[in-house]
Amino acid sequence: MHDQTDELRQPDGLRFITVESDEHWQQYDAVATRSYGHSVGDILLLRHHADLRIAVARGEIAAGGLSLIGQQYFGGKPVPAALLGAGCVAPEHRGSHLSTRLITERLRPLQEQGAVLATLWTAATGHVQRMGWTAPVQAFSWTVPTDELRRSFTDANWVVTQGRTHHSDTLQHQIAARWNGPWKRPSWWNTWLQAKHPGLTTYEFRLPHHAVSGSLSVAFEHHHDGRRLVVHDFWPATAQAAAAMLAFLGRHNSRIPTIDFQRTALPPAPLLLHHLHRAGSVTAQAGNPWLLRVLDLRKAVRLRGWPADADLALPIEVTNHAGDDTSCFSIRIHDGTGELEPSGRPGHVTLTQGQFAVWYAGGYRTTAAALLSGVHGDPAAVRQLIHATSDQEPWMADHF
Repeated sequence: MHDQTDELRQPDGLRFITVESDEHWQQYDAVATRSYGHSVGDILLLRHHADLRIAVARGEIAAGGLSLIGQQYFGGKPVPAALLGAGCVAPEHRGSHLSTRLITERLRPLQEQGAVLATLWTAATGHVQRMGWTAPVQAFSWTVPTDELRRSFTDANWVVTQGRTHHSDTLQHQIAARWNGPWKRPSWWNTWLQAKHPGLTTYEFRLPHHAVSGSLSVAFEHHHDGRRLVVHDFWPATAQAAAAMLAFLGRHNSRIPTIDFQRTALPPAPLLLHHLHRAGSVTAQAGNPWLLRVLDLRKAVRLRGWPADADLALPIEVTNHAGDDTSCFSIRIHDGTGELEPSGRPGHVTLTQGQFAVWYAGGYRTTAAALLSGVHGDPAAVRQLIHATSDQEPWMADHF
């Protein structure tokens, strides 16, 4: 290994390196395939957009992962975030806590570039929770009988056109800002997604003489029980647009028995529960959730959007993820801005760093839910704190 654009040597001989050569990207792709037991389709597709950080032992790649610097919407504003994907440790190097050290090394340059949040998807939720990550909300994939959609939804007068235009991109950014967590997609996103899913087709929905108010991206995939239609993107601006998009999916009933919504596709709204004739016909499957970590509490509060009518002044305490240190702060939210300042006063509410991330993302909808998850404090103060972020719900609409 000779790429040493950002190298850090460890006492045990490991080197953490940000690599640049195509050869080393190919080598890491092979290590990831061996580690996951299957090909990770988008590693090489992200070659020109992501940083690859690897751990090298005795000249061989022991572990690695991709890292992106981007922005996630919180409170309607994009917040600088580190997005971590396709991380793995080679089987012969597992059991040495290498993944923990690797994540720290992957985050370091992204924090230097301004990231105040970090997001990842992983099956090893317990491991990263010990490092400060927490899932703000569960993630579900949904399987719906096509006939049930056809019976339950109508799309009278809606115009459907095949093909993606800039209207879909504009709409996606507008709707994403209504939720806490979606990535502000960069200009290359659609090209990468199309390369990852070659059969992906986008449809745009609008009423006659109106702007596009719905965007739907689907792909046919082979499955052990036949072909299926998988929804990758579902962006309705209104309830009427959502109904039109679901009715469109229902019209595939002659060839496709069920519609599958991948776990990032359907927003956490009761679209199906409230409108299907037989809500019990739907199958939901919980998947690995997206996890959030707040890297810089003060900057994250300052950069986030806040409700214009929120008015909060509250002392809080935040315990680090190791549980061995607690910091006192005063949080002030007023006139659409927020500040978190060090304080010498004991807090009325105590949260771990993970619970702070859930609160930041709007994951606590009620006082009872927060207290049951382990947040400590006077119920009235907890209620005040939750009210500041409960105007928008958490949803990670992108998988990377």
